[in-house]
Amino acid sequence: MHHLAGLIGHYGYLGITLALIGGIIGLPIPDEILLTYVGYIVYTGKMSFLPSLIFSMIGAFGGITLSYLLGVKLGAPFLHKFGPKLHLTEERIHRTKRLFEKMGPLLLFIGYFIPGLRHISAYLAGINSYSYKKFALFSYSGAISWCFIFITTGRVLGENWTHVAGYLSKYSIYLFFILLAACIGVYTYWRKKRVITN
Repeated sequence: MHHLAGLIGHYGYLGITLALIGGIIGLPIPDEILLTYVGYIVYTGKMSFLPSLIFSMIGAFGGITLSYLLGVKLGAPFLHKFGPKLHLTEERIHRTKRLFEKMGPLLLFIGYFIPGLRHISAYLAGINSYSYKKFALFSYSGAISWCFIFITTGRVLGENWTHVAGYLSKYSIYLFFILLAACIGVYTYWRKKRVITN
């Protein structure tokens, strides 16, 4: 984490983008911890929330798009040859491929919240000839949610971000569904209240 903090300290917002591109294409970078740390930096006032979010989204878009293009251009042989060097084991590749065949669009969206899945879902979208429009709709929506949730979490936790960062990385899919359920609950309550007042 120290080298990532140094990268952000030296390059600022651009450092966030570079780190996320590398992490999403498969380099061993703890993406959720990085985003939570960015939220902490926002909490300290050294960075602003909106630019941090925008540069994070650019990094997430860039990394996932690069993975997709590699899948389109180089196909499955590239994934099997270089996957192990990027910590993508054959077992993980086969497991994700089976999941992708059943629910590809959903995996593109929630894949960011499952460590290991986001590194391979875009490759599989490219290999399976997903149109760029379809790929972008689901993967970019997921990227926006992912960046927003983790940066906001780090900002809210403040000084306590280090105590829960590891758990956030491991259980991020649960955090996503909890927040989704909360948003649906708030929206439902707001709709009912609006109907009653009208």
